[in-house]
Amino acid sequence: MGTKIAVVGGGSTYTPELVEGFVRRATRVPIDELVLLDIDQERLDVVGGLARRMLDRLDFAGRLTLTRDRDAAIDGADFVLIQLRVGGQAARLIDETLPLQFGVIGQETTGAGGFAKALRTVPVVLDLAELTARRAAPGAWIVDFTNPVGIVTQALIDEGHRAIGLCNVAINLQRSLAERFGVAPDRVELEHVGLNHLTWERAVRVDGEDRLPDLLGEDLEELAADFRLPADVFRFIGAIPSYYLRYYYLTRTVLEEQRNGHTRADEVIDIEARLLEMYRDPALTEKPALLASRGGAFYSEAAAQLIASLHDGAGDVQVVDVRNDGAIPDLPDGAVVEVPAVIDREGAHPVRLDPLAPEQRGLVQAVKAYEELVVAAARTGDRRTALRALAANPLVGAEVAAPLLEALLDANRAHLPRFQEA
Repeated sequence: MGTKIAVVGGGSTYTPELVEGFVRRATRVPIDELVLLDIDQERLDVVGGLARRMLDRLDFAGRLTLTRDRDAAIDGADFVLIQLRVGGQAARLIDETLPLQFGVIGQETTGAGGFAKALRTVPVVLDLAELTARRAAPGAWIVDFTNPVGIVTQALIDEGHRAIGLCNVAINLQRSLAERFGVAPDRVELEHVGLNHLTWERAVRVDGEDRLPDLLGEDLEELAADFRLPADVFRFIGAIPSYYLRYYYLTRTVLEEQRNGHTRADEVIDIEARLLEMYRDPALTEKPALLASRGGAFYSEAAAQLIASLHDGAGDVQVVDVRNDGAIPDLPDGAVVEVPAVIDREGAHPVRLDPLAPEQRGLVQAVKAYEELVVAAARTGDRRTALRALAANPLVGAEVAAPLLEALLDANRAHLPRFQEA
């Protein structure tokens, strides 16, 4: 029997990646209906038009539905994939630039920018989750690809929703390392440990053999250049850090780079405009190469693979954001972590891992405390809790937290009704 998959934020330029991923796994996940839901009719028509042409070319047997009706989209859905961006790229530009006025890094998922994005996003996603609980198929899964993924997934799981968070960092690294070793991706297994956008690879196993020592030896200089981190950082931690750890390890360097006026938001705005113009071409029937520059490399692989295994119970190991339940001994069971997990019809079962090294443990616990506070602030609109969250964030601190909070709340006024009522 086929399934219904609803994509919230279906007008995203990522959607062609997703469409391709689902069609490639049609034997594992027979889809009766794929629904693209978006509040922007123009983007829905443009992206949906390309999706329809792709599906026709690939002989998709199911039905594609484009809609702005949330109820209709989610009614009876077996999977609800959330990939929205509250406030669009304009809000992202504020996330990346406003914090600089206070001498702290601007970034859309970490630090003060990630804090603002979480405040905007958590209430919207929780509202969608409540709708899913009421109208979706019994046992439906929410798959969250919306940043900040760890915080959003924490909010969903805290509220008892059947949800798994998903990021493309691990699968991107797995694919690039597989290419480096000249092997198929499924032969590479990562010991990926930490929180979303705050992770380390403590082992890189190829056919069961840990090749991390090789990478930290003969390949170190090349690896350091790829991650834009000093080779000494890899040496002293004895692991491969996520590239997001650059914000923590090289804070002053990154801040100086950002003060020179470069923002990723400006790049993405330009790339999206070019992609949407390409998508309008009625002769285009496949994703353009430019989509790889958008930042969602292997998104289709990660999302489609997760949904396929939840559907058919494959029991394979994938890196996801999930309730800890003892996987990382240094964190409470209820904390959402990003780790390898066995995926079957019952969900994601995290693999138990060794404790974190002290320097990793300290940073992870500090960021987890911040995440706990920002979830509470986003749900309640309580300014004191928001202030505590911002002060606890290792990339912000108490010295600038109060004036920065007021500036962020004012800049995001249209998207933070809870705080306007407070």
